[in-house]
Amino acid sequence: MQGTIDGFSYGLVTPLVAYVMACLGGALGLRCTTRSMLVSQSWRPGWLALGSAAIGSGIWTMHFVAMMGFTVEETPIHYDKAMTFGSLAVAIVMVGVGIFIVGYKGARGAALFTGGTITGLGIASMHYLGMAGMQLNGKLEYNTFTVGASVVIAMCAATAALWAAGQVRGLLWSVGASLVMGLAVSGMHYTGMAALSVHLHGTGAPATGDSPAALLAPMLVGPLAFLLLAGAVVVFDPKMVMGRPAVTPVEPKPGVPAHATVPHPARRPPLRPRRTAGTRGPRTPQNL
Repeated sequence: MQGTIDGFSYGLVTPLVAYVMACLGGALGLRCTTRSMLVSQSWRPGWLALGSAAIGSGIWTMHFVAMMGFTVEETPIHYDKAMTFGSLAVAIVMVGVGIFIVGYKGARGAALFTGGTITGLGIASMHYLGMAGMQLNGKLEYNTFTVGASVVIAMCAATAALWAAGQVRGLLWSVGASLVMGLAVSGMHYTGMAALSVHLHGTGAPATGDSPAALLAPMLVGPLAFLLLAGAVVVFDPKMVMGRPAVTPVEPKPGVPAHATVPHPARRPPLRPRRTAGTRGPRTPQNL
């Protein structure tokens, strides 16, 4: 028996909120990626790690906010916590691999293609692993072609977002990149959900129990708190918004002048040659 699926039980509220969460995580993560290209080597891993965690938390939060509106009329839905949080870890790790490649190799050529592909696969892996943690009285079945299309959407849009983040051209580029990243996650999610069908094990009574929102809301507290923390780091970093390179402070050392000295010319200009007494000519013309 096929189950009756409703992915928009709250109307447009869950898709819009989910898209905002994806854009927020993408904006924070991509700004951190841009910032990592403007700092010294010692600070770069920290910014890239923060960006990876922000994007991973953003796409995970987007997925499960959207899943609050997902119901199957004939059976209640529960979520395995270990599998659910495992999908969060997979998202952060795989997105992190892609971001570190772009952060160290640059957003061009093979590095961009590899980083975008891994990041897109991380988004897709998070989605389908999170779906595997969903427990109900039935079996999830997917259309292979639509699943493949969802993975391609994730990889292409993630590559475009990383390319835009790697341009280091100010705030507008990062805003555009975050919107593209939000489309990547949302488009991949709803394309993957379009591939889903539920085959129920039995006809049973109508679904009773907690709603998906009541089950998922406590799980979203931690990632949402992290996104707020990452947002505070971005806001209070004076050079983060405009994407300006960090200025390396000059360390005071004894015997070293504070200001750069003006170098003197190595060679003096040649002086006019003196005339000797023997070659000095008469000052007045002689009478002939």
